[in-house]
Amino acid sequence: MAGLLQALVGASEKAAHIARLCRREEPLFQLLVAEKTGADRNRRFLQDFKTLADVLIQEVIKHDLGKEFPELQGHIHGEESNEFRNGQGETVAVRVCATPEDTAALLLSVLEPERAAAELLAAAVHRDVALGDAELAGVALSIPPQDLAIWIDPIDSTNEYIGGREDVAPVDGIAPAGLCSALVLIGAHDRHTGCPVLGVINEPFFRRDPLTRRWQGRYHWGVAYGDTQLCSLSPPPPRSAPCVVLSRAEAVAVRAALGPLCGDRLRFAAGAGYKMLCVILGLADAYVLSEGSTFAWDACAPHAILRALGGGVVALAGALRARRAGDAGAPPELVYNRPAEGAAGAERWANRGGLVAYVHPQHLEAVLAALATVPGL
Repeated sequence: MAGLLQALVGASEKAAHIARLCRREEPLFQLLVAEKTGADRNRRFLQDFKTLADVLIQEVIKHDLGKEFPELQGHIHGEESNEFRNGQGETVAVRVCATPEDTAALLLSVLEPERAAAELLAAAVHRDVALGDAELAGVALSIPPQDLAIWIDPIDSTNEYIGGREDVAPVDGIAPAGLCSALVLIGAHDRHTGCPVLGVINEPFFRRDPLTRRWQGRYHWGVAYGDTQLCSLSPPPPRSAPCVVLSRAEAVAVRAALGPLCGDRLRFAAGAGYKMLCVILGLADAYVLSEGSTFAWDACAPHAILRALGGGVVALAGALRARRAGDAGAPPELVYNRPAEGAAGAERWANRGGLVAYVHPQHLEAVLAALATVPGL
């Protein structure tokens, strides 16, 4: 099982390399954008883009994990369709072929006439990743892969990835927007219970090397299975009054309800994965979202890491219903194996009713108490 954790981290590192590679050639990157339509469109955004990097990263992760762990084949899911529309309006099914040459030929059908770019991407797809992480190498676990399924978000915050802004000043460590909020998310959950058990978050654009000006990344991982809780990070210390991070699209009533609790410690950021990462890193104490605009692939990986740190991600509407009914038990957490009834396309995997991500239970309690006063939640 330690082998699977290492494989998830290795897949995230290869994915991060591809994400950086695709941004390195800006004129080329602008050609690689295709608008999501129909059932795959995320209804929250006026425009929700799919990039070749998204599709290629997802297919690389599926290929590499499925090859190393055949028990996972058919149980590795992602945000993206693997179909990409090229400049001629033709639909190409992006996949990893048997050799770098065959993969390059397939990618060239999208990138024509940029043969060098296709070959560069194919080389990145087929390269071996050496982690050199002694702490990770020493992790010994025993979770049968045949009991797990995987959710991938190949590039969370695709809009920020496309925009590529580097000039957004952080507020108390939290970037309101920009390239740093584009993340690779890989999470594993129990097929039977839907509970998240392994998570990897990779930050491909963590910082620029001051000499080469090339981007450098970093990653974080967590394990929460049975009595085992392991993480590459330590739990952040709790604040006496919580800092809560929100989307800028969050409802006015929610902001108003959290105001007395947080004072001047309400923060705003892009990307569901990035906002949960802010909680994981202790930059915020909770992330609140009152709408169903996140999905299984956004939340599975961060949720597993939060569980490893002693926290979690609760279903907001369900938690408030239980609270108002006088249920003193633990609030319901998100699960990742149950599609929403009556929904189609991406909406089948929406986290309906919103969520609250947290590390410390006292902050969750304080947030739920404040939100219980909001009509309609």
